[in-house]
Order: sequence, then structure tokens, then C-alpha cells
Amino acid sequence: MGAIVARGLTKRYGSSVAVDGVSLEVRQGEVVGLLGPDGAGKTTLLRMLCAVLSPDAGTAQVAGADTREAPEQVKARIGYMPQAFALYDDLTVRENLRFVAEMFGVPRALIGPRMDRLLAAGRLQAAADRLAGHLSGGMRQKLALAATVMHEPEVLVLDEPTTGVDPVSRREFWEILYDLNRQGKTILVATPYMDEAERCARVALMHQGRLLAVEAPRTLRARMPGVILEVVAAPRRAALQRARELPGVIRAHLFGHALHAVVSRDADGPRLREALTAQGIVVESVRAVEPSLEDVFVALLATHPGHDDTRH
Repeated sequence: MGAIVARGLTKRYGSSVAVDGVSLEVRQGEVVGLLGPDGAGKTTLLRMLCAVLSPDAGTAQVAGADTREAPEQVKARIGYMPQAFALYDDLTVRENLRFVAEMFGVPRALIGPRMDRLLAAGRLQAAADRLAGHLSGGMRQKLALAATVMHEPEVLVLDEPTTGVDPVSRREFWEILYDLNRQGKTILVATPYMDEAERCARVALMHQGRLLAVEAPRTLRARMPGVILEVVAAPRRAALQRARELPGVIRAHLFGHALHAVVSRDADGPRLREALTAQGIVVESVRAVEPSLEDVFVALLATHPGHDDTRH
């Protein structure tokens, strides 16, 4: 059995369905990313897996315990890091870690050595006696992660742990996650960042409470139909609108400073450039690129009932 096994998990709030029949298995020692826009149901799904919320339908076993029948066993065996910082601003870094360790019943003889190891892993030694409320965003998240693993759980469930954190701290945070994974920890992490999803062994794409796909990033990209043309042009919105009107363009959406157009073949590039230029749009470059997870996600959304492609 996997470290996390969910079957048909469903959660409703009145007439709204937050999570709609989700089935997911995370294998022991695997890192799985949960990717989706705000409101996709990611937090609700994670809270059910952590036995914080009870599902309206379906079952889940996490770290060998049933979330309905043995919720306290689940909570003791996992490390759950919610979106909001859940530690005490008026306690120091050390005091927060000691408090969490005592709450989980970590033997006193182990608390000091374990704390020192986690402080070193997170490069928090110099801040060990600083109040948590005085830490930077990146340091707060590394402290939260240290607290999450203080009782050495088997499974880590992290809900967008690096949102709002600077790029350097995000990279350091993921280095710590990789180290924990090498130690055998199973990790399920929700993220809004495509580059973080690329770091995972598999990615679960979630939209409107449902899982659209659960595959390795490479496998997801290989499923992408057509060729992606990256178009750098100005003005971008006018270029996007015109690209969508062309017969050879299957789909187009904004992508960073450029736009991505899905076409049937490479040869459509010169035709696309010519059509945009004819409309007075300044085209800097048109080139074929490898599909990103965002391209795959947009393609999957386009086939999803009720999706409005004009928003992308």
C-alpha cells in the first residue's frame, strides 16, 4: 500500500463541491506535487488527508492509518504544514521547536540534538534565539518546516509552503525537502509554481475539485498535442487576440513576457509572424519551444467542461 491512498474523496459546502471524487496514491518515498489555481480544492484535499476535515464521501489511508477510523494516529505519523504560519511569534526559534517537540511527546534526551540538526539544515543557527515574529518570510517558512518534522513523521503534507517567499529562500527550502526525501520521507506538496512542480517525481493537476491527471512531468509534456511556438511581440494582448483568430492556431495563451501558440507543425511559424506583422504588431521572435507544465495544464483545461479559454 502507498504512503497515501485516497479513494473517491469528496467534500461539499452547501451546494458547492470543493473536492469531487478524488482518488490519489502517493508511493512510499515519493515526492508528488499538487498543482492547481486558487479555488481548485487543493487545501481542502490536503486537510482531509491530514484528518483535519472529514470527507462527505470516500476514504483515505495515510501512513498506514485510516483518516476516519484513526485520525489521531494519522496526525501523529504525519507532518502537516498549512499555508498560514502556525507557530508563535512571541517565542524564539528554539522555544517554538521545543514546544512542538514536547507536544508530540519527543523524548527529552532527543530534543536538543534533533533541534540542532534541524537548525543546521535550515541555516537557522544564527537566528535560534530570535523571536519568530522578527524572522524574514523565508526563515519563517524554514522554521515552520523544521517544526513540521521535529517528531520525525513518515509523511509530509505541505500546503503551498513557499508562497510569497523570495527565489533564494525557495531554492533553499527545496534543498531541505530533497534532503528529507533522501532520508525516506514521503512528500505531498501543493504549489502554485510550475518550476517547483517540475522538481517532483509526479504532478497531480487539480481543477474545480477534480484531478485532471497524475503523471511525471516528462510524461505530461509528452502528451501535449501539436507544437508550441513562443512568440515575443508587442502589444501582447493584440498579438494574442490575432493569434487566436488564425486557422492554424489550435490554442494560444499568455506566458510570461511572451505568448505560447499551439500549432499543428513548425512550418506554421512564418505564417504566424506574417499575420501578426500585417496587423501592425511588432514581432521580435517566433520559435518552437518545449511545452511547459503550464502549457499542458492549459491544454487539459481547454477540454474540461465549463472552462473559459478567454481567461488564459
